[in-house]
Amino acid sequence: MSQTPSLPSLPSRRSVLGGAVAATFALGAGTATATTAAAAERTRPSWPTDFPLPNGFRPEGIAIGSGPYAYMGSLADGSIRRADLRTGDGRTVLAGATGGAATGLKLDRDGLLYISGGVSGSIRVLDTRTNRLTATYQPTTAGFVNDVILYGDRAWFTNSHAPVLYTVPRGKRKDGLRSVPLGGEWEQAPTGISANGIETTPDGRALIIVNSPIGKLFRVDPKTGHATNITLKGAADVINGDGLVRVGNTLYVVQNRLNLITVFDLDAGARTATLRRSITDPRFDVPTTAARLGNRLYLVNARFTTPPTPETTYNAVSVPLR
Repeated sequence: MSQTPSLPSLPSRRSVLGGAVAATFALGAGTATATTAAAAERTRPSWPTDFPLPNGFRPEGIAIGSGPYAYMGSLADGSIRRADLRTGDGRTVLAGATGGAATGLKLDRDGLLYISGGVSGSIRVLDTRTNRLTATYQPTTAGFVNDVILYGDRAWFTNSHAPVLYTVPRGKRKDGLRSVPLGGEWEQAPTGISANGIETTPDGRALIIVNSPIGKLFRVDPKTGHATNITLKGAADVINGDGLVRVGNTLYVVQNRLNLITVFDLDAGARTATLRRSITDPRFDVPTTAARLGNRLYLVNARFTTPPTPETTYNAVSVPLR
């Protein structure tokens, strides 16, 4: 997420990792295959495809678990809103505060929602069963804590203003915040946004990070932070790349100010990304991040090209993957 900024049959959900590696990294990929299949069955054509949000909400992140609920975060104050995808009805489940922000979101199988704090620099964990915070972390490195992915037994966060990843334990473990510096071929802009969306590789051995201003994807070793450039085939770049969604070997890159989702085929280790197609929609208004349920992607419109006011309208939309 950034402040500035001929599909064949669908593969399995992005949380499902192939082969023997699947057993090793199942915890890091999110929800289970059986749950995903059930969610896909519940994604009916009659469900709404446009979700109004409160005026002035300024959405940035979105997360969906086993469904049918989406959680959306506010860049304005850090509040969290839950929407019923069957009806479009929504309500605030975590109140905001002055100086707060909620950008990247990921929902775990145990109901814990991991929240990137944007300019507030914080990391929070919300128990969506009780709507109470269970943990708050404050990295010492100044920056913009942007997006998050669940990998192994930890949640991993990008810092858009510094070449470092943050990682915190999943679940009830409290072994604390860690920092992993980015190195290797990583390119850090002298100012503004660099690291943005984050995902896992299909083989479950590494992370994928998009660098928004230079339009590159990087494969990152989570143990060392060593980054290598992912070779793009059929596309020159992914400028304004924001949220990432992986479904099997297919990577969806949300390019916010281009109002575009670019679809790539990955090899198992994500050494190369081959352009398959792109998705556009007239309802896109600077979408930042996306989440999948069944055969649809749900995106929030951040409207970065529209001056934010308390009266500015916002929404989320969904598009088919087929």
